Amino acid sequence: MSRLFRPALLVTAVLALLGFGITPSNAATTITVATAIGRQDNSTASVTGYVVGQPTATSTVVRSNFPNDYALALADSASQTSTSAMLYVQIPAAFRASYGLQSNPSLLGQQITVTGALSAYFSHPGLKNATAFAGGGGSDPGDPPTDPGDYYAAAAGKSGAALKAALHTIISQQTKLTYDQVWDALKVTDQDPNNSNNIIEVYSGRSIAKSSQGGGVDDWNREHVWAKSHGDFGTVTGPGTDIHHLRPEDVSVNSARGNLDFDNGGTAVAQCTGCTADADSFAPRPAVRGDVARMIFYMAVRYEGDDGFANLELDDKVGNGTAPYIGKLSVLKAWAAADPPDAFEKNRNEVIYNQFQHNRNPFIDHPEWISSIWP
Repeated sequence: MSRLFRPALLVTAVLALLGFGITPSNAATTITVATAIGRQDNSTASVTGYVVGQPTATSTVVRSNFPNDYALALADSASQTSTSAMLYVQIPAAFRASYGLQSNPSLLGQQITVTGALSAYFSHPGLKNATAFAGGGGSDPGDPPTDPGDYYAAAAGKSGAALKAALHTIISQQTKLTYDQVWDALKVTDQDPNNSNNIIEVYSGRSIAKSSQGGGVDDWNREHVWAKSHGDFGTVTGPGTDIHHLRPEDVSVNSARGNLDFDNGGTAVAQCTGCTADADSFAPRPAVRGDVARMIFYMAVRYEGDDGFANLELDDKVGNGTAPYIGKLSVLKAWAAADPPDAFEKNRNEVIYNQFQHNRNPFIDHPEWISSIWP
């Protein structure tokens, strides 16, 4: 998105013309969430706090799988879990594209300021009829914490092979991790939104203690979604340590997947509800099949054989063995279409970009590019 035109800023200008006091300078002195909770008198105030989730009922706030863009919860601490210490904020239609959590899950944990009337929402201390939102880590008020529109500027207007080449250049600019550093990174990228002491295993979906890393039964270890033997890149710094496709997984489930290609069918996999496997293929639980596909598409664009590693490509078969190919392309495309990016996946992309590798998976930001590159 060009920095010369911001939808949020246009909304701000329009609201100003209509007579709303929409900038912090027009509102009362900024107050804390605790003060706002105690002052539910319908007065106007600007409240600064951390986004801690989306309220869905009087005593329920969700931190993932956000159902819509209609509300958010603020607290004086980013780690607050008690709903009694949260302010429920109603998000007017004009601000939902920029501050709704379904559209902007990476706002979770960010500090923002909201101006509006201190009035109960969901029968809970709240703020309604908001006239201004600011902050969230963006360079301009109303922006999400990152701006993928600018990040992908060099890919604008391209399709097919030209798009793939442009994306390769863009996402190859990254900070590379060592294999040891991957352990700590996964504890952040795959943290359970409902339990900060745990991570979520990619295939099984199990929430497991971060401390249970290792090689023992029921431990979790580092799964290469693009099996490292498919290109023989091992665990040296490069594709073997790229956390866009490295995920936590149960040791036994990781072993059951092995270096199998991806396809439908097979029999149930122990300790992995919804997963199936046969002699030459593996299928994860349906809720992450799209996630797996987008990781595979990322790897095929990022590693093109120009950095000392194999040129990774997709084909429409299984049983690829140690060739630098993974299939089944038609199935992976169908998985990506049936399971679009969710809040957990989008947040993971943001965390990798902001804290670790400083590059993005373009197929999470732009799922439509899959069919352009692989028609």
